[in-house]
Amino acid sequence: MKDDRNKLFARNLKAERYRKGITQLQLAELVDVSESTVSLLERGLQTPSVFLVYDIAKVLEIDINELLKNIP
Repeated sequence: MKDDRNKLFARNLKAERYRKGITQLQLAELVDVSESTVSLLERGLQTPSVFLVYDIAKVLEIDINELLKNIP
């Protein structure tokens, strides 16, 4: 179940980052994490904290629900 959630979050994050037109490195710098952290998140290999999800949504200028959509 956790892996499925991570994969759905990963898909949503990558789509929203692409939509914003920024690189993994740019996103990482804007939310103060490493580029490898963003990569792990986008591959569904790491579970983000609620604070990181909030920061990412803020940087991408989207509602936090966009990152969490379709996650059971």
